[in-house]
Amino acid sequence: MFKNKHFLIALLIAPILSLIAYFGTDMALSEKPHAAKEGETYKLAAKSNCRYTSGLCDMTNGDFKVQFRSEKLTANSLDLSLKAAFPLEGIKLSIVDSQDQATQPLDMTPNDSTGQNWSISLPKPASAKSWLRVAIQADGTLYYGETQTAFVKYETLFTE
Repeated sequence: MFKNKHFLIALLIAPILSLIAYFGTDMALSEKPHAAKEGETYKLAAKSNCRYTSGLCDMTNGDFKVQFRSEKLTANSLDLSLKAAFPLEGIKLSIVDSQDQATQPLDMTPNDSTGQNWSISLPKPASAKSWLRVAIQADGTLYYGETQTAFVKYETLFTE
C-alpha cells in the first residue's frame, strides 16, 4: 500500500487541501466585524461568571464591555454597581421573576462625571432564577441584554 505513489501523494496533499478549505470557508462566510452605528441596537452577551455566585457579571458585545458587581444583598434590597469600558449616557434595569413578565425599568445613577461608574438599589430578586434586564445607551447606540441573577449572591469555597 505504501509503495503506491498515488496513495503517498494523496496522504501528503489531503491535509493541505483540508486546511485551505477550512480557512477559505471561514473567510468567505464569517461575519466581518464592524463598528457600532448610531441609532442601532445591539444585544449584549452575558459571560459565564453571570451564572455562578461570583458577585460579578460581565456583559459584552465586541469592544463594548460592562461589569455588574453585587455590592450588598439584604432581606429586601439589592445594591448593584456597574463599571463600563466607555462613557455611558444612561442605563435602565429591571428584575423580573420570569422571562415573559414585564416591569417598569429603573434608572441607574452615575457615581462620577466620567459616565463609567454607576449604581442602583433594586428590590431583592425572588430567586437565583430571576432575570436582570439591562438597556444601556452610549454614543447614540442602544445595547440591551438579560441574565439570571445567580451572580448577586457572593459565595466562595474558602472559609476564614
